[in-house]
Amino acid sequence: MSERSTAEPVISATGLFTPPHSISNEELVESYNSYAENWNAAHADAIAAGDAEPKVPSSTEFIEKASGIKARFVMEKDSVLDPQIMAPRWPERSNEELSILAEIGVNAARQALERAGREPQDVDTVLCACSNLQRPYPAMAVEIQDALGMGDGFGFDMNVACSSATFGIQTAADYIRAGHARSVLVVSPEITSGHLNWKDRDSHFIFGDVATAVLVEAADIAPSPHWQILGTRLKTVFSNNIRNNFGFLNRTAPETRDEDDKLFVQEGRKVFKEVVPMVSAMIADQMAELGLEGADMRRLWLHQANANMNRLIAHKVLGHEASADESPTVLDRYANTSSAGSIIAFHEHSDDLEVGDTGLICSFGAGYSAGTVFVRKVS
Repeated sequence: MSERSTAEPVISATGLFTPPHSISNEELVESYNSYAENWNAAHADAIAAGDAEPKVPSSTEFIEKASGIKARFVMEKDSVLDPQIMAPRWPERSNEELSILAEIGVNAARQALERAGREPQDVDTVLCACSNLQRPYPAMAVEIQDALGMGDGFGFDMNVACSSATFGIQTAADYIRAGHARSVLVVSPEITSGHLNWKDRDSHFIFGDVATAVLVEAADIAPSPHWQILGTRLKTVFSNNIRNNFGFLNRTAPETRDEDDKLFVQEGRKVFKEVVPMVSAMIADQMAELGLEGADMRRLWLHQANANMNRLIAHKVLGHEASADESPTVLDRYANTSSAGSIIAFHEHSDDLEVGDTGLICSFGAGYSAGTVFVRKVS
């Protein structure tokens, strides 16, 4: 759109791409335990001498108690479950082919556009906001822009780990308020199976693949109904408790290039202890600024990383134990999808709300980073 004027930003529509393969906890445990058994046998002498610790078996009970996860979607399944590989495998695409990350992002974006009754040419800006970018450049957002056939406009990538989507929504809203855009796609393609250490008992169950899209637009062009953005807030606090050291500078130290820290690592107990109060206080402060109380909140769409974390945060926000209707979960089916989790929850559990209902999209994770988007359904 060529016209530029300041406007109130709203969420017009969302889109979701779900990969074709799902891995149950039972399948995952069988694969991991086979790997652990083989590893222990191969290192039996070192274990007996006290020079190595045996790998402890995993279990579905352990996974579900620790996280609430029961399954996860992935772009490729067979090699992940192969005890000799335990990582996704697919052919590298040529530079003339659409990148796999862009492909799933485009699929989610097209659904959002369709739900809003938009054409790609109506969109001014694409923000590719996710944890795991396929490459440094060209920007994935520019490739998505080109694949959609947007024409004029611009795009760029942004990474704030698990809060990338909410940071993207605030950025999109600010662009619209400033008159720099009228229609912005925030696309979050997350192929987290590539950064997960499937051989680590403490984290092999955590992540899944997915892509989401959020269309943020000026209120005067938005379809009916849509979601008024009441307010947003972003917060970052540096922490090493969730980290991934993969990058092009790994080439400078080839002797450590394939160490475990080049994949996802975390100190889960520390994360739980530090993030829950940080996010709860952040939400409470913004609710006070907006004049909202727990009773005003119809639904919470929280980051889908851990069921126990969500239970505690929802209780602090609402003042009581949240029902499945008040704080819906997709974690059991999708696992942790990083920046996409709260958007999946919003996408799947928002159509039933009535005009005037108020809710919260909230993300939190590595950084630490946290983002809140308070919304109200309007006609």
